[in-house]
Amino acid sequence: MSSAASPDQVGGQTPTPFKPRIFSGIQPSGGLTLGNYLGALKRFVEKQDEGIETIYCMVDMHAITTWQDPVKLRQQTREGAAAFIAAGIDPKRSILFNQSQVGAHAELGWIFNCVARMGWMSRMTQWKDKTAGKNAEAESLGLFAYPSLMAADILLYHATMVPVGEDQKQHLELCRDIAIKFNHDYKVDFFPVVEPLIEGVATRVMSLRDGTKKMSKSDPSDQSRINLTDDADTIAAKIRKAKTDSLPLPETAAELKDRPEARNLVNIYAALAGHSLDQVIRDFAGAQFGTFKPALADLAVAKLSPITHEMNRLMADPGEIDRILGDGADRADAIARPILDQVYDITGMIRSRPG
Repeated sequence: MSSAASPDQVGGQTPTPFKPRIFSGIQPSGGLTLGNYLGALKRFVEKQDEGIETIYCMVDMHAITTWQDPVKLRQQTREGAAAFIAAGIDPKRSILFNQSQVGAHAELGWIFNCVARMGWMSRMTQWKDKTAGKNAEAESLGLFAYPSLMAADILLYHATMVPVGEDQKQHLELCRDIAIKFNHDYKVDFFPVVEPLIEGVATRVMSLRDGTKKMSKSDPSDQSRINLTDDADTIAAKIRKAKTDSLPLPETAAELKDRPEARNLVNIYAALAGHSLDQVIRDFAGAQFGTFKPALADLAVAKLSPITHEMNRLMADPGEIDRILGDGADRADAIARPILDQVYDITGMIRSRPG
């Protein structure tokens, strides 16, 4: 593991080891889905329970890289926070806040804009995907520089680990590149080289209508996803209607390789139950989907309905959610500000003020 610089690292003091710390954020740009729960929230709760310091953020500054209705953005930010809490994130044990309340994110983001290279940004797969077939010059500069701000989100807290899905792995690699270049340019060992946490059998949950596409809140078909706001009857109905094939479940997990819809449903069951893929296959080998889908529906309802009910309770008191986010922002700022002050010192900025 690398070691962190003290405020006087540039003067040659002995560095101290980085404290294990997890950071992750979710963009409040629409309702959260089963994919968000299994790929992120469920794992966030597990990490909280491992005793590692955990910092979770509603990245509302990232959201406005494309235009957002202000009223909806506030609503979606609160809904995202409610989902975190309802899923099991304890705001007293973890830090939970929205990004725009901690100005240090934007400040470090600018410094990283000056460290990162244009070529790095232009090679980002998500930038290419979002501008494919469009006039890229009409997109916001914020969308282009999105990965630089993401690096600032993480490194602002000297996070050592970030839970990510496969689709975010490239952005995390860029975060590592920025940390390495900053350390090299200023001849310090200040920022950690962050490690990805890619775990679990359902880190990438697929659409219920097309097993080759990721489950997404932006899919025009509501039948393609299970929303965390869906009631029990809706959850069960969507699973019953989920696309499958005519074959029974196989004897081994390897036989699911060319059956994307079947593999997706088995993955979802395994993740919800906390079982391995092989165990689920053993339990249901030879079963038709007429048997498997009701079992999956019962499991999904049992796991998700309490989250939905708690989200509804929390959303009935937006002032309490705002209080929780504000408290989290104060705690986040207490970690971030000293680190940012050291960055200013390392880069040669004059920060002293009279009085």
